[in-house]
Amino acid sequence: MQKVSKPKMLILLIAKYSFYFLGWLWTLKPRKVESMNDVLNLFYIKFLRLRESDIEVVKLDDRELITRAKNPCPILKLSLILKIDTKISCKIISEPVCIYVLRKLNPKLKFERNYNHIRPYSESCEERIYLQNESTAVGNV
Repeated sequence: MQKVSKPKMLILLIAKYSFYFLGWLWTLKPRKVESMNDVLNLFYIKFLRLRESDIEVVKLDDRELITRAKNPCPILKLSLILKIDTKISCKIISEPVCIYVLRKLNPKLKFERNYNHIRPYSESCEERIYLQNESTAVGNV
């Protein structure tokens, strides 16, 4: 794994907490999802502000949503400028905020990014959001 210098890490952390602040502001208005279609609309279109044309829906059913995004991405742009691997920058900046926002929409939602299918190594970034089973929830026996 690539080592990130202190000045570059500071930039990544500023980006992370700026994104967290936007996520926190967005979640001040209570929103709930009832379906994976709601997740697609609220999370990708309303929160992340992606255009529908930039989102390929690979799978959409009652319990799971898999998307591939080709949107103009500020984290990708920042990573290329700083010469930092997106596998690092997305894990630091984006992933925690996505998890936070999705939990606010529904605490049972889980978020995964496919780091084997991420730009600039692939033509798009693949993410999976799914409902956690009650039997596998932390704290359930």
